[in-house]
Amino acid sequence: MANTSSARKKATQDVARAARNKAARSQMRTAVRSAVETIDAKKDQPTAMSAFKKAMSALHQAVTKGVMKKRTASRKISRLNARLKKTA
Repeated sequence: MANTSSARKKATQDVARAARNKAARSQMRTAVRSAVETIDAKKDQPTAMSAFKKAMSALHQAVTKGVMKKRTASRKISRLNARLKKTA
């Protein structure tokens, strides 16, 4: 339990920040999972490309919001793109 008012405020801020990060991370993971499922289902190319673009955008947003590091996002995008090219 926080003893000082500043520690109490910091604890409140931590809870709010954790909730915001969790929401951003969840949105990013959902987009990536959707893209992987669409690509692996071998659906038509435009649908897969659209899902890939949404996932790429979500990954970039996660980097902007500080949820993920830039190189991690880049690596995930690269792997998704390789997966997309393999099915084409």
